[in-house]
Amino acid sequence: MTHPAGLPRRLAELDRCLVMGVVNVTPDSFSDGGLFLDAGAAVARGLALVAEGADLVDVGGESTRPGAGRIDVVEELRRVLPVVAGLAAAGVVVSIDTMRADVADAALAAGAALVNDVSGGLADPAMAELVADAQVPYVAMHWRGESDRMDHLARYGDVVAEVRDELGRRLDALADAGVDPARIVLDPGFGFAKRAEHGWALLAHLDALLALGRPLLVGTSRKRFLGQAVFGDPEGDGADGAGPRARDGATAATSALAAAAGAWAVRVHEARASADAVRVVAAVQAARAADPVPR
Repeated sequence: MTHPAGLPRRLAELDRCLVMGVVNVTPDSFSDGGLFLDAGAAVARGLALVAEGADLVDVGGESTRPGAGRIDVVEELRRVLPVVAGLAAAGVVVSIDTMRADVADAALAAGAALVNDVSGGLADPAMAELVADAQVPYVAMHWRGESDRMDHLARYGDVVAEVRDELGRRLDALADAGVDPARIVLDPGFGFAKRAEHGWALLAHLDALLALGRPLLVGTSRKRFLGQAVFGDPEGDGADGAGPRARDGATAATSALAAAAGAWAVRVHEARASADAVRVVAAVQAARAADPVPR
């Protein structure tokens, strides 16, 4: 397993796919908006995710669901800083999920260990300089534009080749801006300017993205395309209308697939099933390495 440079030692020593738990400190995230808007509830949620097997916790204060608008930086800081500080004080490895350099800077000062930017540095030109100076791991996601217009940007001739090439250009641009490539993690951006068929194609060909030579974060958790496949309805919510939470079983299945393909980490809303899945994959891979003779 190749980890990004600068990852805390206790995670860098793990020879398996990591599990990144999600804490959305927002009123409007697609899956759990409003559940953890209170800082105390958000910290408790992060601790619960770690207890269920998450290796690190990704804290975000701005929804990036399709159609979402931006909030101002003051509000984003108000939401995330006490949660980052509280989790870091409890010994949790924290990732800050933000597109703003100012928020990333403040979160790192509050104890965050890495930055997860769904825009890959495109939303804020100051982000590259910030993470370069901070010398922390940086997740750069494939991004074609703001959430309020992402559905109109989901047009591809060959989604795997285009996402690979666009991520490759982003990797080069970040390196040119001073970011150490060894610290960069790439994310194909499931659900961001991607339709269902695009998501399945990317999941089936993670090897093409890993060929860029950087660790890969896979974030399929509770995405609509999973529910569409499992339940067969356009909204992917199931017959009882259970909503995104009904997709947790399918999420764990994709966590196993991603881990088997060589993903660095999976980003999930519920940790236990995916934590079990990546550990099972690691055990199978270890057994195969111990007895590689074809049968």
